[in-house]
Amino acid sequence: MNLYRALLHLYPSSYRAEYGDEMSGIFTQQLRLANGPVTKCGLWIAALFEVLSNALAIHWQIARRDLNYSLRSLLRSPGFTITAILLITIGIGANAAIFTLADFVLVRPLPFPEPQKLVKVWEKHPGYSFMELSPANYRDLKASSTSFTSLAAYTDIDMNLVGQGEPVRIEGALVTGNLFSALGKAPWMGRFFSESDDQAGAAKTVVLSYGFWQTEFGGDASVVGKSIILDDAAYTVIGVMPPDFQFPSRETKFWRTFQFQEDNYQDRSDNWIIGIGRLKPGVSVDQARTEIELIARRLQAQYPKENEKVGATVVSLRDEVSKQSRLLLLALCGAAICLLVIACANLANLLLVRSLARQKELSIRVSLGANRRYILRQLLSESLLLGVAGGIGAVGVAAGVLPLLSRLVPTALPIREVPPVDLRLLLLALGLTAITVVAFGVAPAIRVCRNAGFSGLREGVRTGGVGSQKTRAGLVIAEVAVSVVLLISSGLLIRALWKVQAVSPGFRTENILTVRTALPLPKYEKTSVREQFYTKVLSEVRRLPGVTDAAYISALPMVWRGGIWPVVVAGRSQNRAEGTSASLRYVTPGFFATMAIPIQSGRDVSEADTTDTPYIAVVSESFARRYWPDENPIGRHFNFGLHDREVAGVVGDVRVRGLERASEPQVYLPYKQVPDGWLIGYVPKDLAIHTTQPPAQLVSEVRRIIAGADPQQPISNVRTMNEIIAGETESRAVQTRVLMTFTGVAIVLAGLGIYGLLSFTVSLRQQEFGIRMALGAQQGDIFKLVLGRGAVLAVAGLAPGLALAYFAGRWLESLLAGVKPDDLLTFSGATVLCFTATLLGTLVPALRAIRVDPTAVMRAE
Repeated sequence: MNLYRALLHLYPSSYRAEYGDEMSGIFTQQLRLANGPVTKCGLWIAALFEVLSNALAIHWQIARRDLNYSLRSLLRSPGFTITAILLITIGIGANAAIFTLADFVLVRPLPFPEPQKLVKVWEKHPGYSFMELSPANYRDLKASSTSFTSLAAYTDIDMNLVGQGEPVRIEGALVTGNLFSALGKAPWMGRFFSESDDQAGAAKTVVLSYGFWQTEFGGDASVVGKSIILDDAAYTVIGVMPPDFQFPSRETKFWRTFQFQEDNYQDRSDNWIIGIGRLKPGVSVDQARTEIELIARRLQAQYPKENEKVGATVVSLRDEVSKQSRLLLLALCGAAICLLVIACANLANLLLVRSLARQKELSIRVSLGANRRYILRQLLSESLLLGVAGGIGAVGVAAGVLPLLSRLVPTALPIREVPPVDLRLLLLALGLTAITVVAFGVAPAIRVCRNAGFSGLREGVRTGGVGSQKTRAGLVIAEVAVSVVLLISSGLLIRALWKVQAVSPGFRTENILTVRTALPLPKYEKTSVREQFYTKVLSEVRRLPGVTDAAYISALPMVWRGGIWPVVVAGRSQNRAEGTSASLRYVTPGFFATMAIPIQSGRDVSEADTTDTPYIAVVSESFARRYWPDENPIGRHFNFGLHDREVAGVVGDVRVRGLERASEPQVYLPYKQVPDGWLIGYVPKDLAIHTTQPPAQLVSEVRRIIAGADPQQPISNVRTMNEIIAGETESRAVQTRVLMTFTGVAIVLAGLGIYGLLSFTVSLRQQEFGIRMALGAQQGDIFKLVLGRGAVLAVAGLAPGLALAYFAGRWLESLLAGVKPDDLLTFSGATVLCFTATLLGTLVPALRAIRVDPTAVMRAE
């Protein structure tokens, strides 16, 4: 019978207390009447199923009754209910979105088999911690290393696709034949490259991305085996990669092989490919890095001139996230936690106040015989309903916010732009909801049930309980402190954003339209053919209404940060260890005038600068200052871009690498001074147009002009220079906007917290205020009393908040672009704003306090 009584514990205790003895007696009698072990066994099985089914039915009946009662109770207090649900939705929704993003970028495994074994291999040069490999060094590293099952390489490439409708420029990648096997990703259809596809003279083949296959070829399976035209050459499609394969970036539409010639291995300073490898089982990243460093030192000794102080390193593919991107995400996680703390503090205050307001009602119910456990269950049911409603809202908020945060997903990682709304997000939201509901719903419910009864009737709602008052005041102080941290952190980042945006890029940004027309090979391999295209396009564009000038350049600043070449100046050390390098751009005449880059001395490039005349260059101020300080650089000679060059002009420096990074010196070369077939990657392709009219009005005419010059030439990257500059600070701007939103919500919630606390305090102290006024106290005295209470709470929150904000500023220092983490203006402004906002929350309760009628209060007593 002990076993049967243990089974009865599946029933609610109230049901067991009322019917347990009777049920045990009936079962005992049935056991006595049972004959044989089989009958008794059947009786036990029947009893087990009966208890399980009945217990579940009774528990569901009780839960449904409690939920119905709780729902009616919540609907009778719509203000409280809506506020509580909004607090849960805001606090948990923000955290679910931010932590899903952080998990997606920093923690979640990359979409490859055993992604922890994937690493990137870089060269290290003086002044450059990570630089692309040269094909020659890549070949030697691959041949000598033993840490990898496969060491591959790739680089980005754009090509023109024709023959599929309107010509388009598409982004792709050049890869070694072993890249896909190194990544370990099988094709969706067909096959991927093999080593034989990457041999010199092999057939031209291409692999398509899934998205590109869907959009351009309608998902037609018969595309495998067919030819497509890329840059006027036919490539056979051999496969399609799966939907989740996005390497090296999510913009990659196709892959084709390098097919290196022996000439590609001649120049070890020709850095342009990126190594990627898969580690062998049991080999760590540190072990692979040590081996690669040893091989790099051996290559230094073997090639002392070309590889002097040129090292190599290995980093995990997951660690490709920049320090700034990582810190941006962690800062948002901290802000989200701050917002959750504030929301939970307000929720706790709401539940505490509601429990005290219902103290008398519940005390009467207990005095009339209601079970405390039954009341506790109903109160917990209310919290459960609030949590479910808030959790559903939080999932909706997170799903809606995630696409807005896509700019914070680093492009360096081969992952989707927007984190998917998956089971992780749902579990995170539900987990946070459960913690919030349990933490801030159970404690008030237990307290109310403990005080219910005659003691609760004696205490009533008027006293409010000293402990509860202190708890609510502590929660409000915590809200103010966290609000200060958020306010100062966002203020510092706003000032940093303004400081970065105020940096001069060194060129004109207003009314500049940019268009890319990348010319395909071999059609435009000859310089004279390219000249005809540029001349026709520029002459017609310059005749458009409002256009003051137009010119071509290899790549606009900030659009492309590469093109670094060694500089050789007579009489100076020429080793690469001294960082003697500069960026190379070919330009057409008029580029400096178009971009308003000042010519400090000398002249611009001209149409007369051809391969039949002396090779010249226009250099930046920093270039002239580095190599000929305190001397006139005009007429000086240096070797650069495979030729000896004479300095014909000096122009102002521009921010090639963005607004926040120092740029190497720049060298601009005449577009005609390049032999046919040389430096094809540096062929001018970006068209810059300055106009006095809105740039958008020119786009259709520019398209017409380019189509007239070459009907098969696509255009791409149509945007203004202002948009390019804005893109440089977009991730900062997104983070700042999110922080400002969090801060605004936090300040409002902190003000509401003080308002709620003081409103309740005023309602409790109405008799006291009435007596004070009856004894001669003035309304101003009462107003100062309530206002002073609010000021004390504000100051109590400000003090720790300012200290925490200082440490937060020190942690964010690398993001502040030179703004000091203890910036006095930011701290002062945040203090005044927060103190003002919290005092505003005391205004309404203070006005209510001075409107107390002493006669009415005394009569009510």
